[in-house]
Amino acid sequence: MNERILCVDDDPNILLGYQRALRKRFSIDSALGGEEALEAVTKQGPYAVVVSDMRMPGMNGVELLAEVRRLAPDTVRMMLTGNADQQTALEAVNEGHIFRFLTKPCPAADFGKALEAGLAQHRLITAERELLSKTMIGSVKVLTDVLSLVSPTAFGRSSRVRCLARDIAKEMGVEPPWTIEMAAMLSQIGCVAIPQEILVKAYAAEPLSQSEAEMFAAHPMVGRDLLKNIPRLEEVAEIVAYQEKQFNGEGPPRDDRRGEAIPLGGRVLKVVLDFDTMATVCGSREMALAQIHDRQGWYDPRVLAALRRTLNVSRTYVIRQVKVHELIDGTTLADDVCSMNGTLLCAKGQEVTAMIRARLRNYVANIGIQAPIKVFVAVDEPEAQPGLRRTAPTIPSESNRP
Repeated sequence: MNERILCVDDDPNILLGYQRALRKRFSIDSALGGEEALEAVTKQGPYAVVVSDMRMPGMNGVELLAEVRRLAPDTVRMMLTGNADQQTALEAVNEGHIFRFLTKPCPAADFGKALEAGLAQHRLITAERELLSKTMIGSVKVLTDVLSLVSPTAFGRSSRVRCLARDIAKEMGVEPPWTIEMAAMLSQIGCVAIPQEILVKAYAAEPLSQSEAEMFAAHPMVGRDLLKNIPRLEEVAEIVAYQEKQFNGEGPPRDDRRGEAIPLGGRVLKVVLDFDTMATVCGSREMALAQIHDRQGWYDPRVLAALRRTLNVSRTYVIRQVKVHELIDGTTLADDVCSMNGTLLCAKGQEVTAMIRARLRNYVANIGIQAPIKVFVAVDEPEAQPGLRRTAPTIPSESNRP
């Protein structure tokens, strides 16, 4: 008798009667009133069935069963009351979502049959949940195994972003966090038909041809179509579909959803996937965050704040456009610097030095450079020049410099 039943009443004699009449057939615990019942559910549960009286001091039966439903949704809830008016029955059904409504006095035989039916319902609920869980877990495993075999590049990306997405979900208090974590795991499943060379270029933020860009842009909807018919993955499928949707409403899928109307999981995936790309390209978490902050309107500010807390990044960077004479030693270039004829002078990620500044000044004077110059700037320290942080002695300003 491992399927336990909790009987709740404010009359101890009634509870003793339950015990005497049914203890040989059922495993029965008792509770005097709603508060004691909730403590039992919390500390000794879960129970297969909870049977409650309606009229009790402090907390009535409807309120109790509604709270039991919140704490233990698989528990079957029943009401046994001597106040069997229509309003009580309606409240019990609508708020407590009860399985049976019984009236006092209830013969022991009838009460026993009701408890048997409640236990059978509980077995059905738990069996269905177990079946759905095994189906879901098995389906996800098959899909991820296929992805790892067919497209190791896509599988590697989903593996990298999975933990970060899970940590952000926990930081934001998302319940249940597994939905977003699973969406991250399956976010690249739509890439199974995309050639590896295209994925490598896309993940490294390299330019794609129009046909390549269209192929890559279609993968979230392909992923959604693969997932939407798997039991309990409908929400995950929707998150996967919105992984490239910007907070301002731009990006696929082309619909009217924007801001918080976009699924939260989709907003989280947009941040972690773009961060993964930028961190790979920049080679630095701080620089990747700077790139993200430079994209105004693309991301949910709450998700960005959770990302910073999750990464425990103490310094926040942004991207600023400057002139050659405003450059400071120690700052980092946020983009390639090229001459007017297309010659690469300095690569993105390179640290500015006195030699680099001298070289750029020479090119400005003789050939010209493609302006503006973009640099990463820490926003949590005093700025030396407009938009620049004081990490090294400033260069004397010269009004005649470009």
